[in-house]
Amino acid sequence: MKITVVGAGNVGATCANVIAHKELANEVVVLDIKEGVAEGKSLDILQTGPINLYDTKMIGVTNDYSKTANSEVVIITSGLPRKPGMSRDDLIATNAGIVKSVTENIIKHSPNTIIIVVSNPLDVMTYCAYLTAKIPADRVFGMAGILDTARYRTFLADAIGCSVKDIQAVLMGGHGDTMVPLPRYTTVAGIPVTELIAADKLNAILDRTKKGGGELVNLMGTSAWYAPGAAAAQMAEAIVRDQKRIFPCCAYLTGQYGLKDIYLGVPVKLGKKGIEQIIELKLNAEEQALLNSSAVAVKETMDVLDGMNVLVK
Repeated sequence: MKITVVGAGNVGATCANVIAHKELANEVVVLDIKEGVAEGKSLDILQTGPINLYDTKMIGVTNDYSKTANSEVVIITSGLPRKPGMSRDDLIATNAGIVKSVTENIIKHSPNTIIIVVSNPLDVMTYCAYLTAKIPADRVFGMAGILDTARYRTFLADAIGCSVKDIQAVLMGGHGDTMVPLPRYTTVAGIPVTELIAADKLNAILDRTKKGGGELVNLMGTSAWYAPGAAAAQMAEAIVRDQKRIFPCCAYLTGQYGLKDIYLGVPVKLGKKGIEQIIELKLNAEEQALLNSSAVAVKETMDVLDGMNVLVK
């Protein structure tokens, strides 16, 4: 079993570290374009094995995609990080070129792989990878919902004063300000969250969750990495261990929720084949309207990419 992480920055290195600790693969390849970075971080992670007792083989390479050959899962984290004051749309042109090049090289050496996209802007970069890879959409999807729900659950647990382990939640829609929280599908040990927290406090948490990425950018001057890296690793775990986990992921819709030809966050079942099922929740009119609005915003960014001539369909 081989897993490749493209991009040895903060997110990629964190993701590779989690994968190694969990022994999700015999071999983890970390690839970066900057000389020595992937090699150094891989060696550092490898030397943690005797301390944390894992045997995962770590290989770091500089722009040598031949070393990624026959990877079962590839996680793409490469791209320009978001800076303070920079919108996600500002990243489209630069990161689309990066994701296109990465995807072409990955598919050349691992045509049967499953691709998880983490690069921002998440929804449109996943679309970019899909158009480039020319493989079924159930093998190309994005990490967003797991991260968003982790933030949501963190804020809820703090406000309620309970363990994050007892909170289950679903978020849908685009990754960012247009995400669609679903309090109706949020529970604490099976108890509807609305019975445990006042409406005004819940609404404040929902608003903070929507702006969760921006909050961290403002604090640190760059995007988050611990939670995003762990979230991508959790998706890889569901795939390689065929866990059939139900996660919100950025998936390609072909009519579900009345939407088609768009990558959007929805609950899915993840297993060894990738997305094995897109789960259609029974949304009420208000929830569906919010999802439709989010879809419009995401489609606008997809249209921007289409108009850049970065890709040829």
